[in-house]
Amino acid sequence: MENELKRKTIIYKNFFWEFYNAQNAEVQTKIDWTIGIVRTLQFIPSKYFEHLTGTDGLFEMRIKVSGNIYRVFCCFDEGNLVILFNGFQKKTQKTPKIEIEKAMKLKKEYFEEKKKFEELNRKK
Repeated sequence: MENELKRKTIIYKNFFWEFYNAQNAEVQTKIDWTIGIVRTLQFIPSKYFEHLTGTDGLFEMRIKVSGNIYRVFCCFDEGNLVILFNGFQKKTQKTPKIEIEKAMKLKKEYFEEKKKFEELNRKK
C-alpha cells in the first residue's frame, strides 16, 4: 500500500514553524505535499530530498513553487523518524553557509537533549 507511512516526522523547536507560517498558502501546500512524499515513499526522489555532503547526516527537503526554491533541513533518528529543523527561501545557486550551520547546531542540540532525557529516564 503506497499511502502507508514509511517515516514519521517531528519538528524540533520553532524555527520550522516560523519559516512555514511566513509563507503564502501555495508554498505551505507544497511544503505539506513534500513532507507527505518523505513520509510515504519508500524511495524518495532526490528532486525532493537529498543528503548534504559533508554535513554528517543532514538532509534537505527541496520545494519549488512558481520558480522560487525553498529548503527545509532535517535529519533521521532511529531509522524512520525525520526531525525537521529550519527552512529558508533559496535565492542563490549555493546554499547559504549560515543556514547549514544553523541546521547543524539544531541537530547537535536535538541529539544532546535526547541523550540527557534518556539518561534521566534510566536513573528513575
